[in-house]
Amino acid sequence: MTDTATLVRGPSSRMVRSDEARGIFQVSRRAFVDTGVMEREYEAVFDRCWLYLGHESELPKPGDFVTRTVARRNLLFTRDAKGVLHALFNTCPHRGAVVCREAKGNAKVFQCFYHGWVFGCDGQLKGQPGDERYSAGHKDSGAGNLVPVPRFDVYAGFCFVNFDADAVSLPEYLAGAKEILDLIASQGETGMAIVEGAQQYAIRANWKLLAENSVDGYHAATAHASYLDYLKNMVGGLVPIALSGNSYDLGNGHAVLEYKAPWGRPIAQWVPMFGEQGKAEMEAIKARLVQRLGEEKATRVSAFNHNLLIFPNLVINDVMALTVRTFYPVAPGQMMVNGWALAPKDESDWQRKFRLFNFLEFLGPGGFATPDDVEALESCQIGFANLGSAGWSDISKGMGQAQPSYDDELQMRVFWQRWDQLVNGDAR
Repeated sequence: MTDTATLVRGPSSRMVRSDEARGIFQVSRRAFVDTGVMEREYEAVFDRCWLYLGHESELPKPGDFVTRTVARRNLLFTRDAKGVLHALFNTCPHRGAVVCREAKGNAKVFQCFYHGWVFGCDGQLKGQPGDERYSAGHKDSGAGNLVPVPRFDVYAGFCFVNFDADAVSLPEYLAGAKEILDLIASQGETGMAIVEGAQQYAIRANWKLLAENSVDGYHAATAHASYLDYLKNMVGGLVPIALSGNSYDLGNGHAVLEYKAPWGRPIAQWVPMFGEQGKAEMEAIKARLVQRLGEEKATRVSAFNHNLLIFPNLVINDVMALTVRTFYPVAPGQMMVNGWALAPKDESDWQRKFRLFNFLEFLGPGGFATPDDVEALESCQIGFANLGSAGWSDISKGMGQAQPSYDDELQMRVFWQRWDQLVNGDAR
């Protein structure tokens, strides 16, 4: 192992190598096990990239707040009395104590328990015990206000922060991912909202393995064979279970799989399990989508699944349910995962029931998919102990193809190329 102070960067230490002529793309397994690499990632990636904080629907009313850890920082996400959203560092400017110690709620002000300083939901200092002992201009100077995160912005309801004040704008950073976020946001006629509750769990594997896995169509037939067998019974027994589609480079390390699959989707894809009531409701939803979005866009929204990776660690799986997931390294071989269900605000109780059933059945920690994936990722991490003898992972599938398939590995190469640029200091 090495620490970040001694991590050597440059051509000789490159951890990503690509040979276009031979169609070979490889990643050094050192990237998954080295403490120095992880610390370099926090410095070059998590401290400089736009990171998902939450969804605007989580704070529907003035005074609403949530606290959330983003890249090892404790943040306070608020909506002030005027309805404006804020991202603030959750630490008192006086002596550093955590100001808000609740996970979520509604408050007119926040009071630090240590010395009693009081702050508004916009971070402004409202009061100080013993304020007569401070200079006349202290309160108005701004020195006592909660510190805002350097950059905060919202796109299609998704709220992001950036700890680099000089970072590019969020729209520029998102690049082609904006189109997919627009498709997702258009599912609800009156908007989208995070469903109450969240999933949080740890995986004994490097965080980049989950970034790969989340846009990996290649493993479905083997790792999720039991779910595909289950689907055969759900859609008619002998009906082949086939997936078809493509993968796309969206720029700046972002990528998406866009594909068709046989499972039911409560947005507008009916399966026999949904019954006749569901069939009528799906047809009505599709008709309204066509009226609102046009035939082509409505078909992309309703008939196509999207596994979207926004670099470095936001995954939106628009599949049999809609899940938003982030994951951060706590050690080279361990990550913490947070997941939320996203849904149209206006969907019926019937839709919501099946959406949450699908969310838990396949995507939840106890569902069909996630335990399979966790076992696979932890198995990879164990395999990386053979670093000296088997030091490289192959990510070459689909190289040289004019249009990569959903089960090729273009999307992973896109991620790794951007990671390599940032970690090796070639790009901001």
